[in-house]
Amino acid sequence: MHTPIAILVLLFSLTFHEFAHARAALKLGDDTAQRLGRVSLNPIAHIDPVGTIIVPLVMALLPGGMIFGWAKPVPVDERRLASPLRDQALIAAAGPVSNLVLAAIFAIGLGLTLAGGHGGPLATLAGGDVGAFLRLLCQWGVSLNVLLALFNLIPLPPLDGSWIMRLALRGDARASYERLRPYGFLLVLVLMYAGLGGFLGRGVSVVGGWYLEVALAVGGLLS
Repeated sequence: MHTPIAILVLLFSLTFHEFAHARAALKLGDDTAQRLGRVSLNPIAHIDPVGTIIVPLVMALLPGGMIFGWAKPVPVDERRLASPLRDQALIAAAGPVSNLVLAAIFAIGLGLTLAGGHGGPLATLAGGDVGAFLRLLCQWGVSLNVLLALFNLIPLPPLDGSWIMRLALRGDARASYERLRPYGFLLVLVLMYAGLGGFLGRGVSVVGGWYLEVALAVGGLLS
């Protein structure tokens, strides 16, 4: 039961992440994503065949119980932005921020399922089996959204953190950094092989623990 729930949560979270990018771009003056139908919560608008379908399914078959993936990047035309460096960074930040918000919502939902020690009000209303489903849904919602946020904040192209880093750098440092962009995906793969995955796992444990405290606080208030 865990794997279908994880894939469902991942699909929703990736969709919301890309929707946040597209919505931020539109608010900042670039309607490119809107014209391509990307300002949408319909998963079909954001699916990348490899990152959204093949990779999660392959990972689901591997030992370890971790699911990950990515969606189709939202295109941004910097010529339509009033302040390209700043606005591109804001558009990039919208994705990870949306995942942190979703993690908070799932944490509150988890707290509702835990309140009272008998599955919580959501579980009581839904029935035992559905209550267990909701609890797993919220647990995956917290962990996957924290993972997506932390991963995307890594300051390497093509990840969202690279646009924030570009804004922070100046002069020659920025120009040198931008020369990494064509090789960014390869660099990310090398770092993952070198142990970045373990570092991210520890980060998810720490940040996820903060969200768990929120869940327990909500559960305690409703007990």
